[in-house]
Amino acid sequence: MTDSLTQGSARVRDLLAQMTLDEKAAQLVGYWVDQGGEVVAPLADEMVTTTRYADATAHGLGHLTRVYGTRAVDPVERAGWLWQEQRRLKAETRLGIPAIVHEECLTGLAAWKAATFPTPLAWGASFDPELVAEMAEAIGASMRELGVHQGLAPVLDVIRDPRWGRVDECIGEDPYLVGTVGTAYVRGLQSSGVDATLKHFVGYSASQAARNHAPIHAGPRELADVFLPPFEMALRDGGARSVMNSYAEIDGEPVAASGHYLGDVLRGSLGFAGPVVSDYFSVAFLQSTHGVAADLGEAAELALRAGIDVELPTGDAYAAPLLQRVRDGILDESVLDLAVLRVLEQKERLGLLDETFDTAPTEIDLDAPRHRDLARRLAAESVVLLSNDGVLPAAPVRRIALIGPNADSSDALMGCYSFVNHVLAHHPGTPAGIEIPTLKDALRAEYPDAAVETVAGCDVEGDDPSGIAEAVAAARGAELTVVVVGDRAGLFGRGTVGEGNDVDDLELPGVQRQLVQEVIATGTPVVMVVLSGRPYAIGWALDGVERPAAVLQAFFPGEEGADAIAGIVSGRTVPSGRLPVSLPRSAGAQPFTYLHPKLGGRSDITSADPTPVRSFGFGLSYTTFSHEDIEVAEQSATTDALTVSVTVRNTGRVAGADVVQLYGHDVVGSTTRPVAQLLAYHRITLGAGESARVRFEVPASRFAYAGRDARRAVEPGRVDLWVGPSSADRETVASVEFTGPVHVIDRDEPRIATADVVTLVGATSA
Repeated sequence: MTDSLTQGSARVRDLLAQMTLDEKAAQLVGYWVDQGGEVVAPLADEMVTTTRYADATAHGLGHLTRVYGTRAVDPVERAGWLWQEQRRLKAETRLGIPAIVHEECLTGLAAWKAATFPTPLAWGASFDPELVAEMAEAIGASMRELGVHQGLAPVLDVIRDPRWGRVDECIGEDPYLVGTVGTAYVRGLQSSGVDATLKHFVGYSASQAARNHAPIHAGPRELADVFLPPFEMALRDGGARSVMNSYAEIDGEPVAASGHYLGDVLRGSLGFAGPVVSDYFSVAFLQSTHGVAADLGEAAELALRAGIDVELPTGDAYAAPLLQRVRDGILDESVLDLAVLRVLEQKERLGLLDETFDTAPTEIDLDAPRHRDLARRLAAESVVLLSNDGVLPAAPVRRIALIGPNADSSDALMGCYSFVNHVLAHHPGTPAGIEIPTLKDALRAEYPDAAVETVAGCDVEGDDPSGIAEAVAAARGAELTVVVVGDRAGLFGRGTVGEGNDVDDLELPGVQRQLVQEVIATGTPVVMVVLSGRPYAIGWALDGVERPAAVLQAFFPGEEGADAIAGIVSGRTVPSGRLPVSLPRSAGAQPFTYLHPKLGGRSDITSADPTPVRSFGFGLSYTTFSHEDIEVAEQSATTDALTVSVTVRNTGRVAGADVVQLYGHDVVGSTTRPVAQLLAYHRITLGAGESARVRFEVPASRFAYAGRDARRAVEPGRVDLWVGPSSADRETVASVEFTGPVHVIDRDEPRIATADVVTLVGATSA
């Protein structure tokens, strides 16, 4: 890209030339019309704007903040208000430029009556980018119909420590999985005409001790090999049109004020030329929480020079403080011009400069049958079967004991950024606006002839075990017990997981473990369902002497999640989810990632064992699969894509979906290499006894890493390859020798592997 003001169309350059200083600054801020004292963003209660809306829009406006997503407003009525306001901006401001409307859309449009889909950690568990893209397209269509232009998603932070509260917003612990699934979301959302916003650039999830907004100490190679690849894929392969900065400070340098990360890396190395928007209040945080600015004017200058074009959600720093700094001669007005130009270019591309806003929608269904179908399919694909002694699928029985604090809770199916948990929690008594069947509803529908007795037993949080005795009695009188435990998502201390809800241990919250263990002791077969936003240390439930007969992990599966779980319990659906994050042994073993070098694994020279209870990529089914006859050329140039073929066979008695996972290990590197690295994957459905030959085309960039000079390159040497049911299992193995010179990866090289079923014996991709 270029910083020259000659970029952009003649139209936007002409608009910029006409603008006064006030009009320029107006394009660089948002206005949060409905903001009050509700804590729906970091320190939001301390950052309430006092500027009147009419005054804030006198010279135009860059963004309108969360018009639909701040309180329970009827979508049609609110659309009427929005169309009127956009017409007013066109008619009553000198240049007549409408505002960009942005909303949260991480688990669907975060608005009243809108569909709520599974949380991103469930997207990762599905290993199904195509379905995620289809979901995102539906989300984008709803947003565009409501006059929304920009969505604040996807989150491309790579999980490093599950104690971090925002894990449920993340896709997984592997940068390639995060990148492919996140890129699919970008493509889907933008195909509907809504700009995706990648967040949080960069390194946010590596926070010290997994505490939100804590410093991070990632080195340049970890940033290059782990945190940047998902952004590379979403920008280069997905064409993402907006980026949001991270709240983090990396080795003492806040990203919001970093010309290196936002300039040299994002706009330089990655070539991004679009608008960068600030995470909420992050410009002001340069003064209040980072202490690198003496006042809001200096914070504004630091952020603007670093590369943040638009301050969200309001103009705390980019409005009056920035204007005063220019008028005092401290900051030259030309510094604003490039940011304004980017905003105008975005508005022109979105069609806003020509939009007349004549007719607002008079009816809209934000939770149509298509939304429900997508939510159901994605939820079903994301549930992970962690153990099964044969109790599942469960045949019809006469009495089921449904136990646990999440057994009859719709909120427990939803992530932190769902409208239900993000906004309606502040408005008790307001209906959800959508149907959210609980697991009690779903199991009664799944087993219509069974008596389903529901007992909470305990709360999600708290240390009161007094209800456990009633739960035990219910289990004793049942033929099957389903105990539903886990999390309640919320914000900043309201809940057990979600933004600001970080923890220092990974035990199930409250007395839930005691509840499960006392129910197991009754002798009734127990199916344990974990509804959570993070993986917990539940090794006792998987490998202990007294353990449930089966364990299902569901990462906040959304409005149709209960139906998906009930279908897996009965066998109507064959489980196919895979762990997108390692299942931890303990909190003391964190941070852990399967992408560790040899020195980071189990060793005879330490008594501490970080080995996870279940590895990345693990997931059982009601059938079995074999992976055989991996083939690859013995040699390949460092510049060439690699073709790897493998046979996958359904060796069981029922049809099912397998995730074919190709891993690699660079045997000798110039810097240490992980013992396993996901190179490619493909989801495929096979009938009983059917087999298929899957061929992966793996671009050279998948083998690149930051060497001693910190440049990402493919080095000559041997790479071991294997396919197996998880990152820890080498079922069929091969190796390739890369030959030729060190190949530094070019900006335009593809980052995403492709897969084809080249020999088909009754198989279909899924």
